[in-house]
Amino acid sequence: MRRTLLSALLLTAMAAAPAGAQEGGETEIMQKALAAGYKALFTCSATFTAGKGLAEIEFNELDGIYTDYRKPMRATSEANVSDRSRTVAVRYARGEPPRIAAWREGFGCALLPIGAAPETVDDLPRFSAEFPAREADRSTAIGQQVQLIDASPYERRLDAPVSTAFDGETYGDDTRTSAVLVVMDGQIMAERYARGVDATTPQRTWSVAKSLTASVVGAAVEQRIIDLDQTRLLQAWSRIGDPRREITLRNVLQMSSGLDSGVTGSRTDRTYFGGALVTDTAFVNPLEITPGTRFKYANYDTLAAMRALREAFDNDDAYWGFPYEGLLWKIGAMNTLLETDWGGDFVSSSQVWMTARDMARLGQLYLQDGMWGDERILAEGWTDFVSTPGPAQPDRDESPFGYGGSFWLMDRSEGLPKDTYAGFGNRGQYLVIIPSLDMLIVRRGYDTADGGRFDIAAFSRDVVEAINLAHTDRLDAQAEATAAEAGYEEN
Repeated sequence: MRRTLLSALLLTAMAAAPAGAQEGGETEIMQKALAAGYKALFTCSATFTAGKGLAEIEFNELDGIYTDYRKPMRATSEANVSDRSRTVAVRYARGEPPRIAAWREGFGCALLPIGAAPETVDDLPRFSAEFPAREADRSTAIGQQVQLIDASPYERRLDAPVSTAFDGETYGDDTRTSAVLVVMDGQIMAERYARGVDATTPQRTWSVAKSLTASVVGAAVEQRIIDLDQTRLLQAWSRIGDPRREITLRNVLQMSSGLDSGVTGSRTDRTYFGGALVTDTAFVNPLEITPGTRFKYANYDTLAAMRALREAFDNDDAYWGFPYEGLLWKIGAMNTLLETDWGGDFVSSSQVWMTARDMARLGQLYLQDGMWGDERILAEGWTDFVSTPGPAQPDRDESPFGYGGSFWLMDRSEGLPKDTYAGFGNRGQYLVIIPSLDMLIVRRGYDTADGGRFDIAAFSRDVVEAINLAHTDRLDAQAEATAAEAGYEEN
């Protein structure tokens, strides 16, 4: 495995650029600018990170988006893709500069702020030497020290649920599955992809990125770079008298910061699509309730965790390299990219591009209690932290899922073991971890905002049932073979 020391490769030139807009009022021109940013960013990532063509991008990335974006999206220009500069530009208003997204090795695409000049691209952080190239991914072993067995009994039983996951009907009307992966004891037992997708095709994780962020933080806690219960988490909250000084890393990973994050903390469009700096949007809101006393799902809580990690490093070179060197490359996840804003902060509440197999490797790390081979990667007890209910929970009368440390808890899902937990993401991204069965389920999709939601609980239940039937088939086959051998010896 290739493990380039990124601290020796990075350039950190960061020239001044226009400040990004904060979350504000809704105007027609802002809606068009956001829609153009959405198109530029997704076209950029899908083109240069995932290797997609424009027709595929139009159908998968730009169709089925938030319903309030569809009208302003139609008012934007076609995406102007430059292979030479690896940029994408989209116009949205006469006389205004286009929205621009730029791709860089190891950083993926960054979206420039509204009104930024094209030459601002030259000042984005980037690697000074070649980033490890995407690798072929052919092994059926996902974990370490895997004892491979004959998977055919499992493949036969899993064929039905895996096939129907792609029919756009069984587990939710008009759902669009792009990949399914079932792993047991570290071995792939079933794997299927939609047309144009394969084992080395990364796809945006959306909010499964939150679970990856928690894992990066868990690796940093193991290396004593940061502490789960430290206060004065961010410099922006450190002034004497600021009650946000009491917010801990534990609070933000459990979605209990107590910060004001609007009506819904999951729509942070100025940051995601407006090109606003994370530091200009994510950490400016006041408290509205005591930290640790209320659950509220908020993108900015995750971004606070990753920003705290940046501030814990002596330099940005080490920070930018850490998710790769400290976690991903150690588990063989070589086809994953974390994207940043134009100031170099990872937007790791959503903007991560990851293959289905790399996502499974992340889950396998948890099945192995944070160990990979003989090396401890996640802090001891981290698996328990992420899979244990936080003190503040979603309303369990309204939600079938609880919440741990940036993972959802599926303890009330019928037909699944009580220890099941998962990473969930927009448009149907799921990483389901079942420790008692030593099993993982990955489902990726392009589900539409106004279509059916993929029923991951039902699908996971059917997968578990199929695995149990395959166990029986395998035992019966072994018994028959033993009986036949005994009969042969008697004769």
